[in-house]
Amino acid sequence: MIPTSTTDSKASVSLKEKVLDYGMLFKFRLTSLVVFSAVLGYFLAATSINWLSLFWLIVGGFFVTGASNGFNQIMERDVDSIMSRTQNRPLPTGRMSAIEAGVVSSILGIVGILILWFGLNELSGVLGALALFTYVFVYTPMKKVGPIAVFVGAFPGAIPPMLGYVAETGTFGVIPGLLFAVQFVWQFPHFWSLAWKLDADYKKVGYVLLPSREADKASSFQILVYSLFLIPITLSPIYFGIGNWLTTVFCLIASLLVATCAAYLHITNTQKAATKLMFATFLYLPIVQLAYLISF
Repeated sequence: MIPTSTTDSKASVSLKEKVLDYGMLFKFRLTSLVVFSAVLGYFLAATSINWLSLFWLIVGGFFVTGASNGFNQIMERDVDSIMSRTQNRPLPTGRMSAIEAGVVSSILGIVGILILWFGLNELSGVLGALALFTYVFVYTPMKKVGPIAVFVGAFPGAIPPMLGYVAETGTFGVIPGLLFAVQFVWQFPHFWSLAWKLDADYKKVGYVLLPSREADKASSFQILVYSLFLIPITLSPIYFGIGNWLTTVFCLIASLLVATCAAYLHITNTQKAATKLMFATFLYLPIVQLAYLISF
């Protein structure tokens, strides 16, 4: 047996660490969920699958979303070094320079937009560019302003399913608009439940993102209102012919689960209740989006 050299071992570890760092920079798991929403939007529009178009949607969507996350971390690298949950990211630890992250993010962003534009259609390219611009240059700075940042951030966050639908049809319409609306409203209970849990960490850097600025009854009441409003919004695509009776059942269960957890948070105002709501919102989106695809 030929022994492995120390140099080869160090290079192997270094490469592995670099890959993991890029996974953190581009938030690989979150980016995958975003692309998943876009793919489901594509399937809702498609009468037959064009696998090349689907490939371009996945690659372009991944590049644009990853670039958005990369730019976000470049802009927030100083505050990330203070917050407990972000201290180990590659930029605040110094494992990656801002220049390296900026160059790679720029390449991914430009290539991603070009893929969506020329590989799919112009509207897809416009939506991809709009999502990147608003997330990086509007939402990210607004986090220092106050709770309005959540409203601003909900716009780029709701684009993926609409982008997927438009990638197939090349046009806007009621259905992609409703898909946008569902994901737009969903983000409020989802993000606020997360903000509730991270409130102390956020306040270390001056981020005040809960609706009333505090983890109190006023905030939990607004979370409950948005969660209740999510029920009719979730059911609205069904009225326009998306899915069937089984879709209605799954959509009701998912949206009522979120509303129930939001009510529990309003009653108790505890971290435990916020955690339950956070997990309920995590379950809601894939259940509802998959339910829209049901059509026997």
